[in-house]
Amino acid sequence: MQLKHLAVVMPAHNEAAGLPGFLAEILEHVVPLAAKVSVVVVDDKSTDATLERLTVLQAAWSDLTVIAVAVNRGHGPTALAAYRAGLALEPDVIVHVDGDGQFEGKDFPRLIRSLTDADVVHGVREHRTDAWYRQVLTLGVGLVVALATGRRIPDVNTPLRAYRPAAIARLLHEVPEDALVPHIHFSLAEKRLGYRVSYVRVRSLPRRGGVETGSMWGEQPKQPLLPPTRLRDFSRRAAVELWRYSLQPGRARVTLPATQGSMIAPPSP
Repeated sequence: MQLKHLAVVMPAHNEAAGLPGFLAEILEHVVPLAAKVSVVVVDDKSTDATLERLTVLQAAWSDLTVIAVAVNRGHGPTALAAYRAGLALEPDVIVHVDGDGQFEGKDFPRLIRSLTDADVVHGVREHRTDAWYRQVLTLGVGLVVALATGRRIPDVNTPLRAYRPAAIARLLHEVPEDALVPHIHFSLAEKRLGYRVSYVRVRSLPRRGGVETGSMWGEQPKQPLLPPTRLRDFSRRAAVELWRYSLQPGRARVTLPATQGSMIAPPSP
């Protein structure tokens, strides 16, 4: 699958330690796939040296776009801003990944090539090393979505995705502009709209840069007994949002076309 233009978009917050190396690893594996590769990073008002390091990289590479927001808005709105900025570049394919570097660059080519027969490809995380409460939360959301739609969606909130531009452009109209959990909304809308969706198993890594739990929820002990307060509050607000926009009766359940894909590709060795 040779592309004219590939755009990689990502939100980032306090990723100074791991982001430069992660970007280099991604580029090593995706540059051979396209005549032009653009990267868009939206910095969500980082309080470390993330923006400074990105500015240095941008000076050396003109195809890196760095967008610094004035106010910290959280992961969801920042991811949506990254998608919109990537679409404005008019690429053939858009790949989204979080800036915390919890994926391997070598999995990106398989993700992109799987888009040949699909509208969207999800990277399904295996061997996750996230804190126990985040894994339980993901499992719970997956069960709720399966009950609402009548169909299980593997790793419903995965942040590693490849989209055809027309597909993601439509999806951006299906979610609130400042959605807290846009990827869950996307997963539901993809089913509702009858998109061809493929799933590729990818390896999940610990967060790069040494903060395993992720800066969004604050620093936590390595084995926390309870979810952080910010995560509990976020989960309540996200549940209300999901019900309002995607999970109300008659909104989520759909009948898929016979051509709808559900292909699971094996992880790379």
